[in-house]
Amino acid sequence: MNGITERRAKPDFTYSAAARIVKYRYIILALFAVFAVYCALSLGKVKTNGELAAFLPPSSETRRGLSAMEEEFPPFESARVMVKGVTFEQAQSIANEISRVENVVMTEFDSSDSHFKDNAALFDVSLSSRPGGQSVTRSVEQIRELVSGHENYVYAKMGNNYIDKLASEMIGVMAIAAVVIAAVLLFTSKSYFEVVVFAIVFVFAALFNMGTNHWLGEISSISNSVAVILQLALAIDYAIIFAHRYQFELTQCPESREALVVSLSKSIKEISSSALTTVSGLVALMLMQFRLGYDLGTVLAKGIVCSMLTVFLLMPCMIYVFQKPLKKTVHRSLVPDISGWGAILAKKIPVFLIVFACILPAAVILSGKTEYAFSDSSVSEIVSSESRDAMRTIDETFHPGAEAVILVPAGEYGAQRAALQKITRLSSVVSALGLASAEFGGGRYVTDRFTSAEFANLFGVSSEDAALLYKGFRLENGDIRALVDDGSGFAFPLVDVAMYLFGKIDSGAVTLTPEQTLMLSEYRARLETAYTQLCGKEYDRLIISTSLPVEGEESELFVETLRSICEDEFGSGKALIVGDIAVARDLRDSYKSDSVLISVLTVVFVFLILLFTFKSPVAAAVLVFVIQGSIWINFSIPYLLGMRASFVTNMIVSAIQMGATIDYAIVMMSRYLANRKTYDKKESVKRAVNESFPTLITSGAIMAAAGFIIAYRVSDVYVGHIGHAVGRGAVISVLAVLTVLPQLILLADKAISATTFRFRRKRRITE
Repeated sequence: MNGITERRAKPDFTYSAAARIVKYRYIILALFAVFAVYCALSLGKVKTNGELAAFLPPSSETRRGLSAMEEEFPPFESARVMVKGVTFEQAQSIANEISRVENVVMTEFDSSDSHFKDNAALFDVSLSSRPGGQSVTRSVEQIRELVSGHENYVYAKMGNNYIDKLASEMIGVMAIAAVVIAAVLLFTSKSYFEVVVFAIVFVFAALFNMGTNHWLGEISSISNSVAVILQLALAIDYAIIFAHRYQFELTQCPESREALVVSLSKSIKEISSSALTTVSGLVALMLMQFRLGYDLGTVLAKGIVCSMLTVFLLMPCMIYVFQKPLKKTVHRSLVPDISGWGAILAKKIPVFLIVFACILPAAVILSGKTEYAFSDSSVSEIVSSESRDAMRTIDETFHPGAEAVILVPAGEYGAQRAALQKITRLSSVVSALGLASAEFGGGRYVTDRFTSAEFANLFGVSSEDAALLYKGFRLENGDIRALVDDGSGFAFPLVDVAMYLFGKIDSGAVTLTPEQTLMLSEYRARLETAYTQLCGKEYDRLIISTSLPVEGEESELFVETLRSICEDEFGSGKALIVGDIAVARDLRDSYKSDSVLISVLTVVFVFLILLFTFKSPVAAAVLVFVIQGSIWINFSIPYLLGMRASFVTNMIVSAIQMGATIDYAIVMMSRYLANRKTYDKKESVKRAVNESFPTLITSGAIMAAAGFIIAYRVSDVYVGHIGHAVGRGAVISVLAVLTVLPQLILLADKAISATTFRFRRKRRITE
């Protein structure tokens, strides 16, 4: 053949992939069913952690201290119990009863104002926490029963009880959200049966994400709770985009199979771009020092991938299977035409842009003044709970009762005693407990040194038996001089010798008379309790109760004072300070660096993706500016409302809002640029606003509804504030995209056109 002819275009990759998905639909359905069963069986394997401190950087003092405590000490929980309308004698009797409850290792109560005031008694209870935490929960319930005859307030945050309650509340959230979301989808759908398809697709996507969480080992209870609803809010528009594209292609192509393939091939590109911007914000979260960001970012990013793949693979199969009901339930659009609103926005004076520009400086300043809390007790609650009501009532009657724990080098009892004496003299300290302060009776302490003769007199054993005991103790601790001397001049801490003796008794190496057994039993329980709770291999533990709030300048100064005392007695860097006060301080330090990092990285990642998408730095900057402005407005609201939000909310939601709601701006810009090829800029804005409205109102309403339902139905303050900020952010971003963005696009029209990269494509030819 002579001459030159243009080669016929071959189907691109997405079209070929879409065709194969439709062709092998039954195999895909079978694979999805098998994987769904696997994920359903894996739900019970997911391990959750409800403590924020567990996600501090491994290098932080608190994280190192907590790791050391986990290795060396049995876990313990604390509870605060207040009883009103009792005499001191009645309160003392109640304290004795509480001490006898299983798992209670210590009940602090005395006649001071810290524990008894105006016929109200406060008991600070320490409980030994067994793996799983169920026994501790039962012990707290027993304590509730003991004080049920009086006006009482019990505050105790026990692991599984908290997690179970949060899980049950989230079930209610999902039920309400399902109804609201179904109503929104029915309003904006083009076929009533689409809602059924959406539900099936989302259930599979959520199941896959939740079921694979156990691959991550342990995740935060916050991530485990909010991931499902946020996955729905962030990714439901993928299914909407595909469904609307399919309905449109049906009008262009009479053959439903071909319409399905074409719509899927076009949706793959659009949905992938949308998912990429969302994931970029989550990737920024994953780079936080505070590992909760990595945890939540990983879970949500995995959820986005699960949702995207489910839409790409499962949804076409479902549409093909349910072709008839989808066609039969097609209805006219219920979404109103808002071309008139677009015409208003296209007028000469950009009113909304001017208002936005005036509001923005104030929003930036106020968002910077918003005060964030670094402990759950300091966060302004949105939904009240019995536990927080009890905590508040106790704090109003007595001191706030923040606690610090100091890990000090094991066995240095003299330095311990000196440190405890200095700490006790601090005005904000209510009590300071350590092995060196544990009394044995008669003004003596368990760490006092005793010779073998003194030990014999104390426990009523013969001098010869005591001498043999001391000889064995010395040999076991590597002192070979015990083989040649009588050891009468050596003195050792009573607790060390006693624990050695108890071990020999239990192994059968030492046999006592009934009288000796009876005498030792009086001391053994107290010694073993003190030793187990306060003494480890590498560290001993000091427990400090204070009258300070968990966070604040005074509390931070107190931590520095403790550090100074410990450095004087043990040397620099030898002691580790943990506990509520220290955790709040470390979280604050982590936040200072993480908040800036997240904001910068999120903006950079999203800008680069938009630059690649629209090939114009001005277009990318316009979209980022509007959404970042919405974020500043969002986080100025807590300041205006006088709310003290959790620092977690700021870091997490700012990344989520940028990553997710930038999609709204992308839709608007895409519609504008498509129309700009045919119409002038005013007509293009008018059409872009009307065409993007269904997607914006659907996705935005679902995200806002999901956030606000979480906020007002979940009692956990962290989860509640995250939900509230997500809901606010969705509303603000939708309003900004439907008002400010069109007018800003008009203003930047020439700049967008001038800065758009244009690549000349070469035509492929054959002879």
